[in-house]
Amino acid sequence: MTGRAIVVMGVAGSGKTSVGERLAAHYGCPFRDADEFHPAANIAKMSAGIALNDDDRWPWLDAIAAAIRDAAPNGIVVACSALKRVYRERISERAARPVTFVFLDGSLATLRQRIGGRRGHFMPPSLLDSQLATLERPSPDEDAVRVSIDAPLKRVVAAAIAALG
Repeated sequence: MTGRAIVVMGVAGSGKTSVGERLAAHYGCPFRDADEFHPAANIAKMSAGIALNDDDRWPWLDAIAAAIRDAAPNGIVVACSALKRVYRERISERAARPVTFVFLDGSLATLRQRIGGRRGHFMPPSLLDSQLATLERPSPDEDAVRVSIDAPLKRVVAAAIAALG
């Protein structure tokens, strides 16, 4: 994994942080959660149940790309929704190193159950529908792998490791 960046992507409740932390431990590299890069204005918007627009996201995506670019040579794992292809392209172009996306995909029932059970997170369950409407699943020409989340976490992580090779 030397020099590679992995971005664990998907909608809210897909398990990006849980999977990302375990992938980082497996590969022996740092983990960063994209939530830490949101400016206060973005967090306030989402906390109020207002979906972000592209203008809100560009500086956030640039900060994520900078963290990937500045990461140690052994790589980095970042949890980031990266819902649209243009967001993934922006991260990849500005990261200045190879980026592979791990798309955590699952049933609506699983997503609703997970996000409904979350406590203390600034993003309310009401924004799941807007994220699903925004989601552009990775195309075959993107450097991305799809992993189903409709399994226990240990199996999801094992499937991600296998898909990454």
